[in-house]
This record gives sequence, C-alpha cells and structure tokens, in this order.
Amino acid sequence: MDISIVVPVYNSEKSLPELVQRLAAVLPGLANQYELILVNDGSPDRSWETICELANRHDWVYGIDLMRNFGQHNALLCGIRQARFPITITMDDDLQHPPEELHLLLEKLAEGWDVVYGKPAQEKHNLWRDLASQITKLALQSAMGADTARNISALRVFRTRLRDSFAQFQGPYPSIDVLLTWGTTRFSVVAVHHEQRRYGASNYTFGKLVRHAMNMMTGFSILPLQLASVMGFTFALFGVGVLIYVIGRYIILGGSVPGFPFLASIIAIFAGVQLFSLGIIGEYLARVHLRLLEKPPYTVARQVQFSGEAQREYQ
Repeated sequence: MDISIVVPVYNSEKSLPELVQRLAAVLPGLANQYELILVNDGSPDRSWETICELANRHDWVYGIDLMRNFGQHNALLCGIRQARFPITITMDDDLQHPPEELHLLLEKLAEGWDVVYGKPAQEKHNLWRDLASQITKLALQSAMGADTARNISALRVFRTRLRDSFAQFQGPYPSIDVLLTWGTTRFSVVAVHHEQRRYGASNYTFGKLVRHAMNMMTGFSILPLQLASVMGFTFALFGVGVLIYVIGRYIILGGSVPGFPFLASIIAIFAGVQLFSLGIIGEYLARVHLRLLEKPPYTVARQVQFSGEAQREYQ
C-alpha cells in the first residue's frame, strides 16, 4: 500500500514538527511508500520556514507555498492534485487528528469503500462552533445528496483516482467533499479519537463556517433556487386566498376589509419573499460571473522537496 497525506497549513509552525514526528513513527507500518504534502495557505507566521526545515530533514516531506490565503479546501485541492500514490489521506495541521488512528480508516477502505471519513467520537469545540458545523453539514447533505454528509470531517481517506472526476474543476469555491461525490457514491465512516487543540485557536469562526455552507449550497446545489420557487408558489396561493377572502367579505357583508395594517402586512410579506428570491438568484449570478472571470482556486508561489544531497526549491 502506498499513500499520500495532504495537510493544509495555516499558522502551524508550532504543531508541524510534532505532526511530522508522529507520522514518521506510524507511516512505516502502514505503507511501503508514502509522502506528506504540506500546503502553506498564506500563513503570516513561520510556517513556510518550518515546512522547508522539515523537507530538509525528511525526504518524504513535500512543501507547497500558495501566493496568498485561499482557504482550506482550496489548499486541499492543490495538494490532492499533487499526490503521487493510489491512496490519499487528508488531515488537519492542529494535531486534533491523531496519526495513530489512521489504520482504522485504511482498514475500512480495504473493505471496498472509495471514501472513508474519520468521525470524531467526541468533538472538542465550543457551542457556537458545533452549531456552525451542523449548519455546514446540512448544507453538505443538500449538495452531496448523501446521508454520509452528516458524518464528514477533515480526516478523510480516499482512492486518488477519484480526483479524475474533478480534474477540470476551476471554481474559486471548491468543496472537496462535494467534489468526491462526482466520482463515487461509496462512502463510509469510522469513529476516531478527537484530541484537544494545543496550539492557537481555530481559524474557522461561526461566520466563516456559515459562509462556507452558503458557498457550498449555491456552488454545488440548486436547492436554494428550488426553495425560492416553492416560497414564491406558496405565497402566490396565499395571495389568491386573501383575494378570495376580500371578495367574499364584500359580497356577503357588503364592505371591504378595514384597516391599513392588514394591507401593509400583506405588502411587506410579498416584498420580503421577492427580495429573498432575488438575493438567491444574485448569489448564483455571482458564481457564474466568477467562473467567467476564470478566477483560479489557488496559485502556487513555490515548492520545496528534499532530493538527493540538497534541498530543491522551485520558484
């Protein structure tokens, strides 16, 4: 078995040496050949210098430095496209995913699955982060069309050949989990230990997770448009019902419905639905606009890998 591990890196100069050390102890027992691809996503700290030092020390460590911060899934897409071996593993850089439990995912993959997620047995996040994660997973379920979306995590093992199904993808807002559904429906989940974050704080705030969920829903699903259509149809029926009520009251009682508040409320409801639907359509038009601009999901500034007697750096 040969495996490639892809890790997006952001402000992780303190955790990377320990991550590589723990992987170095585990990987020889898991694979014949292996590589670690560290993708620096525009970190303002010394993460890139740390990656260069690790690449100089270990010939299986490969570093990629992006020109700016593009986002976790963009960095993952870059690393996945560079993977050389038949099985790819993705994991975080904060040591919350223990390398010692990678064998559980690989054993599950060997049963014939194409993608296996490492679901945290107990997550170590605060209430707001957990709430935002649930919103994101609901959005993923809409975009992926699979119940497995409720159990996804950044710890994944999948067959590298699946990337062929999204080889031509160039959108600025990728979602690795949705892209994997373009190549397979064979997903599975195993429970793994989720460690406490020891260095720094999570870069995924409540707002960022909600924005990520919106990007997934508008970028990979037509559910919001369908929702707007249903709401428009529902309130159109409501309007017909109000019209029947007004006419019926006039015929039976001989007078119209009194009161400006009633009329103002009806107008406000319909105006709100119209603006909501226009907002959804605007989100989709923005995605089309960005695709026409051909904005890339990432841009590589330089790469580094130890080879032979000296470190090679590619500008």
